[in-house]
Amino acid sequence: MAGWIRRLLERRKRDSFSKTTNPSSSQGTASSHSASSSSSRSQRPDLSSGARWSRLYDLCVCHSEEDISEAQLLVSYLESQPEGLRCFLMLRDSTPGGSIPSELCQAVQSSHCWALLITRSFLLDPWCKYQMHQALAEAPMANGRTIPVLHRLQRSEYPKELRFYYYIDITADQQRGFQQVHRTVLHYLEELCQVDSSKLSSPSSVDTETGVSEEGHRTTHSELSSTDSG
Repeated sequence: MAGWIRRLLERRKRDSFSKTTNPSSSQGTASSHSASSSSSRSQRPDLSSGARWSRLYDLCVCHSEEDISEAQLLVSYLESQPEGLRCFLMLRDSTPGGSIPSELCQAVQSSHCWALLITRSFLLDPWCKYQMHQALAEAPMANGRTIPVLHRLQRSEYPKELRFYYYIDITADQQRGFQQVHRTVLHYLEELCQVDSSKLSSPSSVDTETGVSEEGHRTTHSELSSTDSG
C-alpha cells in the first residue's frame, strides 16, 4: 500500500515539473515565430531600383465610368499594401482640361503595368477599348504587364484581342482577385529591378558616346603602341 502511494506522489511530481517547463517551450515557439516573421519581412523584394522610378506609375487601372466603384476598391487595396504601389486612376489622376485621347495614351505610357477591368460596360465603351489597344501596342507580348481582370462577364464574352492572356476573375471572390493582381504587379517589378541591378553590377562599362567598352579601348591603345614600335 505504501509503495502505491509513493508511486502516485512521484507521478504528481513529474506532472508538476512538466507544467513548469511548458511556458519556456511556448516562449521558444513564440520567439521562433517572431524570428520567422522578421525573416519574411526581410525577404520582401527590393523595388528601389531606378528602373521602377523611370515611370510615374506602377499600375494603370483601365475601366469604364460605370465601374468606378470596383476600380476604386482595387486601387485602395493596392495602395494600402506595404510596397506602396503607385496606381493611376483616370478620374482621380488625369489632368483637368486635357484631351481624352492624350490622357489615355499618357496614362498607358507612364505605367509599368495595366489592369483592364473588363465588364460589359468596358466592352461597350469605345475609350476603354482604345486604351486596351494602346496597352497591347505598348507591350504586345504577354509578359505580365497587361492584366485582364474580369467582373461579371462570361468566358464567351472575353475579348478576342486578349485570347493569349490569362485573366483574373474577381466575380466570386473579390479579395482573392485583388491579391492576384497585387502579386502579378510585384512579380513584374521584381524582375524589372533584378535585371536593372544585374546591368549595374556588370564589370564591363560601355562608353555611351562611342558604344565601345573599356576593354576595347585598352586593346586599341595597345595595338596602336605595337604598331608605332614596329
